[in-house]
Amino acid sequence: QVKVMESGGGLVQTGESLRLSCTVSGLTFPFDDYDMGWFRQAPGKEREGVACVIWSGNDTEYGDSVKGRFTISRDNAKNTVYLQMNSLRPEDTAMYYCAVPHGAVCSIQALSSPNDFGHWGQGTQVTVSA
Repeated sequence: QVKVMESGGGLVQTGESLRLSCTVSGLTFPFDDYDMGWFRQAPGKEREGVACVIWSGNDTEYGDSVKGRFTISRDNAKNTVYLQMNSLRPEDTAMYYCAVPHGAVCSIQALSSPNDFGHWGQGTQVTVSA
């Protein structure tokens, strides 16, 4: 059984930083066989692709709203992917989810297609106060 567990969310003020972590277990193949993604969803809004990273960690993609502020990375030895979020804004407030793709590779197109991701965590809440 695949388990995806996010952590690191919280309440911060505008301009502050947070680092989210996501640990995955139970995958059919080794963790470094999979690209990984982060999504977020605010109340009343659609799920939005935030960032993704390829299996090796050597290539990444970002949604336009977070480019230059967020950094995705991974530690394959720990089955963990991270999302470093700097210069946070109130509009970044959302539930953040980590996801494993069915077979899609990390791309801008993949970030637009949450249905291409098959395993999701429960999410971790990020709230940024003005």
